[in-house]
Amino acid sequence: MQAQTHTTSLKARRTRFRAYQLDTEGSSFSYFDGTHFTLIEARLTKQSVASVSSEMQLCGVSNIHCLHITSWDADHCKETDLEIILEHLNPTKIEYPGYSPSTDTGKACLAKISAFQKKRTGVKTVQMSPAYIASLDRAEAWGYRDIVYHPTYITDNSNDNSTVKLFRTGSFSVASLGDVESVGISAYLKRQNTFKDEVDVMILAHHGADNGFTTNAFLRVVNPTLAVCSSNFGNQYDHPRQDIREMLFQHDIPIFTTKTGDVIIESISPHNRDYRVTNLKADSQEIASQKTFRAKKVSKLDHNYDTVKQLYTQRRPFYSRFR
Repeated sequence: MQAQTHTTSLKARRTRFRAYQLDTEGSSFSYFDGTHFTLIEARLTKQSVASVSSEMQLCGVSNIHCLHITSWDADHCKETDLEIILEHLNPTKIEYPGYSPSTDTGKACLAKISAFQKKRTGVKTVQMSPAYIASLDRAEAWGYRDIVYHPTYITDNSNDNSTVKLFRTGSFSVASLGDVESVGISAYLKRQNTFKDEVDVMILAHHGADNGFTTNAFLRVVNPTLAVCSSNFGNQYDHPRQDIREMLFQHDIPIFTTKTGDVIIESISPHNRDYRVTNLKADSQEIASQKTFRAKKVSKLDHNYDTVKQLYTQRRPFYSRFR
């Protein structure tokens, strides 16, 4: 089936993404599209809780609309952190990994999610399984709907069962890759037209590990505008690895990490073109650096409909799927 051509013009959507510095290993991010606030990963530490609270206030929300968890590993979903998130941030939707947890921590987290759904009326939970992803409609190019790409199958390597999702409901798009390691998944993603065309911000896979997923070929095809990596102040795990840093440098892709403080990415008025990246320091109280970029959507959605139709009617089918 051929993908639908795009029919939507640029929309003004105040958009914010934030990568939170934690006082331990792990990852925590948020994405706000002007209406919905998504917390990516179930981690909330003594160091990050104030930043998350501040971010929600800046976005004008009192609860998170979606909790998106990419992996059952403790650095992505920790039982004690999850409990606080569920009870105090009160998500209305929870997207959890599409594979069954094998660790005690993962099993405890899944049990808490199930109990929370039973306790809170109206809470929706979605297991991001291959069957669920296969049930979704095909993606449309240059739109404002999130796309879920993986897992399309379940393997014995739990890292490769991580959820891969492109957050694109705002004015710039963010690719969340979880802990995927497989060269096959990397090759699959770079064949997906929407993914390779629209990624502005890429959260490095597996905290920037040099595990085979991030390759020169992948970066050349996808060409993200910038990369973000979570690493705590001590950075005892050397995130991202030096080989990955050098690879990004070769492709002129700037890297921002949470080693010195939070990374904040926010759209600039009129909120449909440019966005600013601020890397904080000193416990996220001071600015370390700032840079401005242009969203990839601008170059395509500025065209009139006839131009866009001509660009995309000859494209291959889109095998990714949207939500």
